Amino acid sequence: MNKKKRRLLIRTIILIVLASAVIYTLYANFTKGERGTLDKGDTAPDFVLTDMKGETHRLSDYKGEGVFLNFWGTWCKPCEKEMPYMENQFQKFKDQGVNVIAVNVGESDFQINKFIDEHQLTFPVVVDKEKDVQNAYGIKPLPTTFLINPEGKITKIITGSMSEKDIEQYMESIKP
Repeated sequence: MNKKKRRLLIRTIILIVLASAVIYTLYANFTKGERGTLDKGDTAPDFVLTDMKGETHRLSDYKGEGVFLNFWGTWCKPCEKEMPYMENQFQKFKDQGVNVIAVNVGESDFQINKFIDEHQLTFPVVVDKEKDVQNAYGIKPLPTTFLINPEGKITKIITGSMSEKDIEQYMESIKP
C-alpha cells in the first residue's frame, strides 16, 4: 500500500473514532434526564432485588405500606452510623406498616453478611450488583434514602446521614 492510501486510511479511522465519541457524548447528555432524576411526588421506580437470604423483594409488593428505601455501602461511615438507628426504628414501626429496604451498592456477599451480623440487622438487605436500581434512582452520594408513601410516591429524598430522631420522624411520616 502506498503512503497516500495509508495516510487516508489512518485519517479515516481517526475521524470515525472522533465522530463516535461526539455522538456518544451527545446521546449521554440528551438522555441524562431519563436516567434517574427523581423528585418529591414522583412514583418510585419498581425493582426486584434479592436479599442475603435468597428472597426476592419487589418494591410494588409493598404498595399500601410505607417504605424507607436506603442506599448504602459497608465502607461508608455515615451509613454504618445510621444502621443501628434504622434497625431500632424498624422494630418500632414494622407492625405499623412501615418497611425498611436497605440496598447495598454491589459489594460482595461476604462483606455484606459480615456487616449484617456485626450490626444485627433484621430488615431486608438487598444487593444491586448490576447497579440498575442505583441508576434508576440517580444515586450519587451515600447514604441516600427515599421515603415512599403507601401509594408508591416519593415524599422525601435524604442525602447524608440521619440521627435516630430523624429516622423516627421520617418513618412516622410514611406510616399508612
